[in-house]
Amino acid sequence: MSKVPHVALLIETSREYARGLLRGVARYQQEHGPWSIYFEPHGLDDAPPEWLTEWKGDGILARINSQSTADTILATGIPAVDVRGALSDLNIPFIGVDNRQVAELAYEHMRNLGLRHFAFCGTPRGENPNQDFRCDYFVKLVEQDGQSCSTWLGEQQKQRAHTWEDQQQEIAAWLEQLPKPVGIMTCHDDRGQQVLDACRRADLSVPDEVAVISVDNDPHLCNLCTPPMSSIDVNPSRIGFAAAELLGRLMRGEQPAQMRTFLGPPRGIAARRSTEMLAIDDADVADAIRYIREHATEGIRASQVVARAAKAPSTLERRFKKTLGRTIKAEITRVKLSRARLLLTETEYAISTIAERAGFAEAKYFCEVFRKHHGVTATEYRRRFRDE
Repeated sequence: MSKVPHVALLIETSREYARGLLRGVARYQQEHGPWSIYFEPHGLDDAPPEWLTEWKGDGILARINSQSTADTILATGIPAVDVRGALSDLNIPFIGVDNRQVAELAYEHMRNLGLRHFAFCGTPRGENPNQDFRCDYFVKLVEQDGQSCSTWLGEQQKQRAHTWEDQQQEIAAWLEQLPKPVGIMTCHDDRGQQVLDACRRADLSVPDEVAVISVDNDPHLCNLCTPPMSSIDVNPSRIGFAAAELLGRLMRGEQPAQMRTFLGPPRGIAARRSTEMLAIDDADVADAIRYIREHATEGIRASQVVARAAKAPSTLERRFKKTLGRTIKAEITRVKLSRARLLLTETEYAISTIAERAGFAEAKYFCEVFRKHHGVTATEYRRRFRDE
């Protein structure tokens, strides 16, 4: 191996997940490099670059999406790591997401909404094992709780060409026949955006009739949706760092301990309006929770929430805690902190501005509450989120 390793990155930049991988690779080579990076922007389905067949580099990190790309990489004889996982029988080490934990996080989130009907919207079987795993794990979790889980995987799209309009009408027809209210997990943000658009076509209210959570947390796509879409952050930067670390060992002549490695847990859920619903029988409690989620960042107090109860306000606190397992004050704080986390990770606002926009009267008090609940300061949380 040359003194400065020459590494080819065959990773697209069109998706947030892939961009996160690149951030992780960059962090690794800054800490353990330097590497001489060969990188050309390209799409996921593009053919491998022509120069790769005769390239005399030291390592390859790739999102392998086709057998032809895999064959080209294997033919070079250069150590390589796959960070896509679309082909399950490759003789190339793979590092990716623990989809079991992804499914568990999605299911837990929607169960906490009080939902009892669930569905999964994904891609055709065999298109990507990771998306198949997400579907299988999610369906299993639902069935273990004694429920059934409807799935729409677009299998018919393999049989004939489809326009966007055709696809949306098919998803809309599927959505219409689901029992309501229903919680839907989608395989990734792209499919989640389609589901939300199909809900509009079917005149289904989101999130009151259909709650939607997706995977990858591309903030641009999630916030482009109507309403903004909740999504699981799978921490691709951590995966990119681990893949670069493994490639470094391979380039030093080590053998991989295992061919397929799944990292977890996900970083968490970026909760947005697509899951801000409640399937709760107690109308006063449901109204209180809805009011809190709409007005918590305005600095409301628990007494204001109690005063709004239409029936028996004196028992609302007890009924609230029985239903949600936490007090009204704790729910207000939870919503405010959820808003603060989004602002910390998706904006460059100063801590004082974030405290104000999250509904805290003082920045100092916000910092105390944040550290108490998360174990780190708000500044450390922002730095860790971006560094991982």
